[in-house]
Amino acid sequence: IEIALNNKLAARAAKREADAKRAQKEIAEFTGQFLSAARRCFELIDKDGGGTLSTAEIVKAVKEDAEVITFLRTCGEENLQFLLHPPRLQKALEILDTDNSGEVDEKE
Repeated sequence: IEIALNNKLAARAAKREADAKRAQKEIAEFTGQFLSAARRCFELIDKDGGGTLSTAEIVKAVKEDAEVITFLRTCGEENLQFLLHPPRLQKALEILDTDNSGEVDEKE
């Protein structure tokens, strides 16, 4: 019984380890895809290439810029698509503007 129990515990530990590695891989892939899409969205809004976006500039682009709106609708990233909803956009801007400057740079 002890050998069977030890084997069962070892199998469960191996499964947990494999599941954890798989989850880490999925998170890394998601993060990479999300960051790529977020950078592209930033670039679409940053028409002057200045590297910073005012919150007003972001709001205007999300409301009026057809290219930005189309990108957000079709990018496949739910965390970016929700920016099309004004209350969620406002909340995201509050979170993204980490230094409370009224502007967001690519790092933020």
